[in-house]
Amino acid sequence: MTCVCVLGEKYAMIDYEPISRESFPGVISLLKAEGWTSYTADANLTWKALTAPGVHTVVALDGGRVVGVAQMLSDGQIAAFLSIIIVHPDYRRQGIGLGLVREAFKRTGAKRGVDLVTDSADAFYRSFAHREFRGFRIYPEGPPNET
Repeated sequence: MTCVCVLGEKYAMIDYEPISRESFPGVISLLKAEGWTSYTADANLTWKALTAPGVHTVVALDGGRVVGVAQMLSDGQIAAFLSIIIVHPDYRRQGIGLGLVREAFKRTGAKRGVDLVTDSADAFYRSFAHREFRGFRIYPEGPPNET
C-alpha cells in the first residue's frame, strides 16, 4: 500500500510493506531511538520475534528509508494485539501511524479489532474508534530491569 503524506512544505510517498532483511536495520534504529532495549540487545532474537508465526510486522518507507514500524500478533481469525508501533519523530502526525495499524491489521486476518496496552501516546490511540479497558502486564518471574 502507498499513501501520500504532507511533511511540512513537502509531500512524501509512504509505502507500507512487510518487514524484510533490507528494512530490518532501519527498524533496529527506530527501536534504539525509542530506548526499547529488550528489542535491541540481540538482533537475531529480535528478527525471530518480528517474523514469528502469527506475527505481522509492517514497515513504513519513505524512498526506502524506514520511518515507521508496527507489529501485531494474531490468531488469524478473531483477535489481534498491537505490540509495537513507532513512527520517526520527523514523520509523526501525518497519518503514518494510522496507515501502519491499518496495514498490519489487514494482514492479520482478525475480525474483532486490535487490543493494546500503553503507558504513553494516549491521544494517538484515542484518535481511533475505540473502547478503553484496564490492563496489566504481568511478570511471572518478577519485573525485568529493561523496557
